[in-house]
Amino acid sequence: MQKENHPEIGGRYARYVLIVLMIVYVFNFIDRQILSILAEDIKADLGISDSQIGFLYGTAFAIFYAVFGIPLGRLADTWVRKNLIAIGLLFWSVMTALSGTARSFGALAVYRIGVGVGEASASPAAFSMLSDYFSPRQRATVTGIYSSGVYIGAGIGIFLGGLILDSWHGAFPDPTSSPLGLKGWHVAFFAVGLPGLLMAAWVSTLKEPIRGISEGLITEQHPTPFRETWKELQTLIPLVNLFSLYRNGPGAKAIAINLVALTVVTLTAIILIYLTGSTAQWIALGFGVYVAFCWAQNLAYSDPATFGMMFGSKTFRFTVSGFPFIAFVTYGIGFWAPPFFQRVHGVSASEAGTMLGLCMAVGGWLGVTFGGVLADKLKERYPKGRFYVVFISIFLTLPAGLGFLLVDNLNSAYACYFLLCAASPMWLGSAISTVTDLVLPRMRALASAFYILMLTFVGLALGPYSIGLTSDWLAAGSMTDAESLRLAMLLGLGALLPAFINLFIASQFLEEDEASRLDRARALGEPV
Repeated sequence: MQKENHPEIGGRYARYVLIVLMIVYVFNFIDRQILSILAEDIKADLGISDSQIGFLYGTAFAIFYAVFGIPLGRLADTWVRKNLIAIGLLFWSVMTALSGTARSFGALAVYRIGVGVGEASASPAAFSMLSDYFSPRQRATVTGIYSSGVYIGAGIGIFLGGLILDSWHGAFPDPTSSPLGLKGWHVAFFAVGLPGLLMAAWVSTLKEPIRGISEGLITEQHPTPFRETWKELQTLIPLVNLFSLYRNGPGAKAIAINLVALTVVTLTAIILIYLTGSTAQWIALGFGVYVAFCWAQNLAYSDPATFGMMFGSKTFRFTVSGFPFIAFVTYGIGFWAPPFFQRVHGVSASEAGTMLGLCMAVGGWLGVTFGGVLADKLKERYPKGRFYVVFISIFLTLPAGLGFLLVDNLNSAYACYFLLCAASPMWLGSAISTVTDLVLPRMRALASAFYILMLTFVGLALGPYSIGLTSDWLAAGSMTDAESLRLAMLLGLGALLPAFINLFIASQFLEEDEASRLDRARALGEPV
């Protein structure tokens, strides 16, 4: 009976859970990435620009995905994680299907926000569950396998989207003759959203592992998980957060600091709106940055141990500053790749979907899985072994990206894109395993949520939008829309430089911070 309730660490049932959660991540990215292959049709149908489509894919989704990841991360640290994942999957699947009913930019933005809120439930809870089902020495491998769902899902999403678009156009060349006046992109959202409802039921059948069991740091079940989550949520709600801050912090001084931060963020957003003309982008991102600051400020007073374990670690600080710049390239280049092939090489949506989907699914799966396995092998021999894999990923991504964007031959471009898909995700297993290894079990989901927040703000909210905005600026001059997009994507590769600098610095402190983890926790008052 004991074995039935608490499956062995790393055993058959643990591997089964890993596969199920990976499939959840596949659904996550099918629903997220399909917008990429639908972009050209949505732009034409709704009459929007590259920067606006980048906003829909990136910022509208990303800000709420990142912000809601914080309270949902706290809920994952205190409640039943498999239930949280199942409920979130149900919600984002419904929001994806509803995207097929959108007839305006505003409506589609609202549904994309809903998708972001739902998807925020998945990864922090999944990372936490997997950390309990597998030993620390397997962590990069396991998170690498889980993270391969990113590329399998993205590949399937692009493939299905392209196939549905061209099939629908072939069946109904005159949109007025289609059932209910539906366009191909409407049908694509329906097709990928509805199956998630069945997947949610499957996830609800999983067994919840004992929190902390893989490291012998058993954490008792929290008596009031929803009350704790509500406290976390209060720190994110403007105005309400000031009451929480006054209660938890040093009174008026804390509020004064908060208002200064609000002023700085507001002025910065106003300047960027003036420079770019993108009101929604900078209001949304400014809101997200301010909310993240409020959360961190409240955390310092309400849970100083968690705050100290995270932000008191130099490795953690530089890690969560460096990896988002790789994500800037991954999200930015990945999103604009289908439109790039359609504009530059003149391929159809179905061909772009098939070829790029295959590259993403196979290349991404190989890269992220091999990267995770290699990171754990190197970690056994070298304290910085996982970071060696990160640096390999960066140094392979740059030439593969340049080749993909600059070669004129279509087949050569596909080959370079496959190499890019294999090289660019090799770091994923190393990233989350490093983050979770630096904190205690009760803090893992929250630390993961903050890592995802940073990854999302820089990578997803800025990557696709910045490349789209740059493309719009260049196209307003003498460039064609194909060449403007090519140059914008080339400039986007420059984000690899700050990524390397931050992560190289992080690697210099890794050994010391990992070795002192328990001592640092005791010094912060944790009973370990």
